Amino acid sequence: MNAALRAQKSLILKRGGHRPPLQQVRYEVVQPSASYAPRFIAIEGPVRVGKTTLADILAERLQAVRVYDPEDNPFLEAFYKDRPGACFQAQFYFLMKRYKQLHDLDLAPNPTRVVVSDYIFEKDKIFAYLNLNDVELQLYDQYYAMLAEQVPIPDLVIYLQAKLETLKKRIAKKQAPFEDRISDDYLAAVVNAYEHFFFHYKRSDLLVIDTSEIDFVDRSEHLQELLQRLSQPVKGTQYYLPLGSATAD
Repeated sequence: MNAALRAQKSLILKRGGHRPPLQQVRYEVVQPSASYAPRFIAIEGPVRVGKTTLADILAERLQAVRVYDPEDNPFLEAFYKDRPGACFQAQFYFLMKRYKQLHDLDLAPNPTRVVVSDYIFEKDKIFAYLNLNDVELQLYDQYYAMLAEQVPIPDLVIYLQAKLETLKKRIAKKQAPFEDRISDDYLAAVVNAYEHFFFHYKRSDLLVIDTSEIDFVDRSEHLQELLQRLSQPVKGTQYYLPLGSATAD
């Protein structure tokens, strides 16, 4: 594995640094209606699409338990140095870490508790298929199949999309470690992998949101529109287009 590819993959396996505090803005609290109250909400999408920020906002508004995608991994140093087998070791560690985190949620005892996560378990497999070779995938798939049966399925998944150029601009603006070394080809591969996965996704209700034309971090009116939409039922796969945004290409 060359240095450029290693730098690209390191973004997937590591999210370094502290999360910046949410901007202190007064928002109207919009609660889900009594007839529509998903208990387990997961947010997904490629890098810099806004999933962690939106998960933080929703968890605060809903007074929910916040589940963060794991960051620590003792195999990362070897992975960065391109040592043989390190890619599989790092990916497998994240698989087990994500499994334990979601398996331990145990939603049954408290029917009123709401959980908001910034990843779904299937994320691990999406990136495994980007990062592992065929031999490694054969072993990985056996463990993944056993573990996937034992983790809770979200009631609602929010899939955040953005155009490739939009993601590139956000990556440049954020200036996070390693992100400036992501190639356009690798970023496109991640975006395409997510699009393919969610095109076939049927395990739970799915709300697809294109964030290319909206900014729910710095534009309070965009966030309010989104929160209003999330207070309404989502059944099957539905798409959200905010008022005043440009029509899709």
